[in-house]
Amino acid sequence: MVVENSPLALDGDRPSAPTLEQVAERAGVSRSTASRAINGGLRVSPDALAAVEAAVAELGYTPNRAARSLVTKRTDSIALVVPEPDERVLSDPFFAGTLNGLSTALADSDIQVVLVIARPGESERTVRYLRNGHVDGAIVVSHHRTDDLDRVLLTSRLPNVFVGRPLSVDPREVHFVDTDNVAGGELAAQHLIERGATRIATIAGPQDMSAGVDRLTGWRSAVRRAGLSDDAVLHGDFTLASGARLAHELVEKYPDVDGVFVASDLMAAGALAAFAEIGKDIPGDIKVVGYDNIGVAASTTPPLTTVVQPVVSMARAAGNRLLAQLHGEQLPREPLIFAPELVVRASA
Repeated sequence: MVVENSPLALDGDRPSAPTLEQVAERAGVSRSTASRAINGGLRVSPDALAAVEAAVAELGYTPNRAARSLVTKRTDSIALVVPEPDERVLSDPFFAGTLNGLSTALADSDIQVVLVIARPGESERTVRYLRNGHVDGAIVVSHHRTDDLDRVLLTSRLPNVFVGRPLSVDPREVHFVDTDNVAGGELAAQHLIERGATRIATIAGPQDMSAGVDRLTGWRSAVRRAGLSDDAVLHGDFTLASGARLAHELVEKYPDVDGVFVASDLMAAGALAAFAEIGKDIPGDIKVVGYDNIGVAASTTPPLTTVVQPVVSMARAAGNRLLAQLHGEQLPREPLIFAPELVVRASA
């Protein structure tokens, strides 16, 4: 059956898609007005905009994204850039929390997220992708000093926000959100001190990341302020395996340690398992404090005392700041810094 004068009439066995001209005719406006209404509503009266939106809904019109991009100069997509190996991105709950928060920020928009895994040694490939107009903006998380993304984005026109303070450029020149990691490291060490630990070590994070640097700085500040030694420092990479390996090394090098600040929950989970293998009672022999308060913290044995890093809220804030840039809004240069909190569980 063929229905005359309908944009959905059958052509052979296939329905024809409604066109922009048909939307304009149904709405009673010109083709150019219909195009502007569909592509953002610029210079379109409220009545015309409402008529076009009604026509789009009635006809089931779907804009041609390629043609729309030519008009708007937009791709309607942003990149979530993670300079980490694939297996790390797929296994670390931190990145799931980041996606959750970013998706929440974009829920009321048509913008899609493109996950860009910038593997070690492949930063040039990522830079080319970001510079070549494939996305409208970028959010960078888990940034390392040597991946050059902060320097590249600083000199580009691409709107961007970092989750975590970049290390290679003046932080006043970039947009970023973060937790006060120095205060968080102090909070962890102070809790161990208040629980009676007198020989306190740390399994620190990577020193090419601001989180690793700042958490170690905060730990040192609290330990020194208490008049305790700050020499028991080992460096991990925020992974479960490094936490387990370094816990064994810690007990060998510093057998009198009775408190440990581990700079991520994944490393802390690995350390707790290793301490159990060695025969150390937690918290009787060694008190342990982690950092992040990701899901694993409540399910370790014993449950992990940890510093909260509000990953979902940070990613949501980064997404909102990127959207503001895309909408042409002027953002304050001051970063958004979340205050750390301590969640006390059985490990300390």
